Amino acid sequence: MTSTNYLYFIVKTKPQFPGLIHAGQICYIKESIYNKKQSVVERSPSSAKLSVFRLGSISSLDYDIEVSNMDKLSAQEAELLLALPEEERLTCFREREALQTALGLTLGTPVIVEEGGAKLRGIIRYIGPITETPLEPISGKFFGIELQGEDRGNGHTDGSYRETTFFTCEKNSGIFATFSRVRPVVPSSLSPSVPKDSAQTEAEGLNVGDRVTYFIDDKCRHGMVLYLQGDSVKISTDKDESGKRGGEVEVPLHAVVKGEVPAEPESMVVDSPPEEPDTEDLYTDLSVNSVVEVTLGDRNSYGIIRWIGTPLGRQEIMAGLELEEDKGVSDGTIFKERFFSCPNKRALFVKLQSCRPDSRFQSASADPCKKMLKLEETERETEHSAGKLDTVPPISTEQVKHILIGRMKGIQGHCNSCYMDAALFSLFSCSSVLDSMLFKSTEPQDAPIQRTLLKDIVNPLRSKGFVEGRHIMKLRQQLQAHGYSHSFTTDEKDPEEFLTVIMHHILALDPLLKLSTGGKVQESYCYQIFLDQNRLLLPTVQQLLEHSFHTAALKLAEAPSCLILQMPRFGKKFKMFDKIIPSLELDITDLLCEGPQQCMLCGDLAELECSDCFKESLFSHTGFKIFCGKCSTQVHSHPQRRSHQPTTLDIPKAYLASSKPHTLIRDKLELFAVLCIETSHYVSFIKHGPNSNDWIFFDSMADRQGESDGYNIPEVHACPEVGTYLEMSIAELANQVPRDMKGVAKRLFCDAYMYLYQSPSMCLYR
Repeated sequence: MTSTNYLYFIVKTKPQFPGLIHAGQICYIKESIYNKKQSVVERSPSSAKLSVFRLGSISSLDYDIEVSNMDKLSAQEAELLLALPEEERLTCFREREALQTALGLTLGTPVIVEEGGAKLRGIIRYIGPITETPLEPISGKFFGIELQGEDRGNGHTDGSYRETTFFTCEKNSGIFATFSRVRPVVPSSLSPSVPKDSAQTEAEGLNVGDRVTYFIDDKCRHGMVLYLQGDSVKISTDKDESGKRGGEVEVPLHAVVKGEVPAEPESMVVDSPPEEPDTEDLYTDLSVNSVVEVTLGDRNSYGIIRWIGTPLGRQEIMAGLELEEDKGVSDGTIFKERFFSCPNKRALFVKLQSCRPDSRFQSASADPCKKMLKLEETERETEHSAGKLDTVPPISTEQVKHILIGRMKGIQGHCNSCYMDAALFSLFSCSSVLDSMLFKSTEPQDAPIQRTLLKDIVNPLRSKGFVEGRHIMKLRQQLQAHGYSHSFTTDEKDPEEFLTVIMHHILALDPLLKLSTGGKVQESYCYQIFLDQNRLLLPTVQQLLEHSFHTAALKLAEAPSCLILQMPRFGKKFKMFDKIIPSLELDITDLLCEGPQQCMLCGDLAELECSDCFKESLFSHTGFKIFCGKCSTQVHSHPQRRSHQPTTLDIPKAYLASSKPHTLIRDKLELFAVLCIETSHYVSFIKHGPNSNDWIFFDSMADRQGESDGYNIPEVHACPEVGTYLEMSIAELANQVPRDMKGVAKRLFCDAYMYLYQSPSMCLYR
């Protein structure tokens, strides 16, 4: 059976008869039979019926369906729609855009595919059916995609399906997807060919009256569409070829772009002037993937060099830029010749000598210390004249999407700064628990560091969602100048080392943690979890903290407003556990040295604590160790527990003396951030809202395009997949293979280095 011998239809409304036919089903009829009935259909389109077969039916019966209940499909459209679930087909057919785009996709096309809520980059390696339907003329058409770059490993196949290989790629780096989940990276170059009439101009998005940018003899001009004819456009010009205003011109359709982009300058290959006479020497150090800036009109634009060469017969060395904003003129093409691929209106071609290293990323190579000191003096004078700085409130759940999500968001990585980037982002992006350190009085020599934290890092992060790498370098230079380490500007440190220097040595913040042991109180800023034995296979943070406190005979002297926990490790490279389950709430009631506590069995006032019972709980997911008198007697009546020696708890006398009934309130802390480490690189997760999927992931070096200069492109993205795993049972989580976990969830569960908890009163989403 061949698809060319048949015509296809999609049922758009459910007919009254027969009852087995539903909207969204795809039917077919032999073309020869249809041709015989075509005259009847054309005479009575509202009442004429066709005897059609239903694709996917286990029977070979045909059904009489009114033509008015169906819409005609091409064989290619039918194949694409057939791969979708029945309930999705009609919607995708009516929206058309994704369907028409899919018709133009070919092997080797770079695409973005939706998988598990994430958008992954890949290349099409296969187009066709993945299941056999030998008795039907067509089968559902799928796209086999090989994931690229960082998205490798986030798929579910190596290119095979049900023991049949359709393409080859690395394990879990392939995806089979329907067209509704696939979008080309460069949409404008992938539209299917259509007749050169009004349909084509509509596909190009042009209509009479639109403002457009058009190109003649390598010059860019603006005007308004007067009418569309075939593959050309008649335009009322703002300026003609001689520079005079007014006039009309007919331009080939391919040389017209909808909208005025860019307003300046007026050339598709831009002759942007160097900023300074000696700037020409700078471009000799530029190469593909360098991060640069270029002057367009009266402002600077920023982007990445994606191509260098001599297009269009020009003799100058040119650079093809992918801009950060939609200020370009194409998607990487010039007059239908492609030099690189990027989103539409992001590509711009300029002389290479017009490019300068991005000033936002500059490290002051000649004498960085002098330049930084001069900049600091200028900023200090500005602040003095403007008065004291105010803080910007943390980013709320509602603001996260608009302020934080995207590329060039978060804190820019620079020269081994990921430990500092991740720590600062975790502490200040969506929490105010430690904002007091930004305003407390400090020694005059330490004030510049506090000012840098507030003005250059915290406020820009919360207001713009981005902190430039130079500000992090400035902070590192200040710390190094204070003599705390001779390598703060070059070497990687531990987050706890950095936090201790800032909180204790610089800003003299009161210790966050007060621990009671043997009647003495010890103070600290972080707590390192230690275990004397490791028999927990899949622990929670709650269990690890309780076991560590018991092992060291520790209690909390008071409930902390912020608790920073370091996970147990044998150095940074060796983890004690393959996975750790994040505790979204940390119950510290039983860890406090003062105050009433509840019996772990009945909930009444606890009177006794048994360390021997706690040792038994080391090997289970229960922590029963604190009892009322009645429950303690019952528990220790067991022959194996008669040797246990419970100790009496200290209960406040005022609590015992009161005749009023008491409702015991449990003290809990809430998780707001997690720092993770893998191969000496730190990233962070932020829990910014009350829902299980309110998570974002931050990597200060997500795109290391500028790595040769020490600068990188940071990125923040949502990671709702984390919530899916947190809702699983312990047994389900235990069965999860780390490399198969979706998105970045594996990094949270397997690479956790430091957990940050705060008092519920500090949570913004309450």
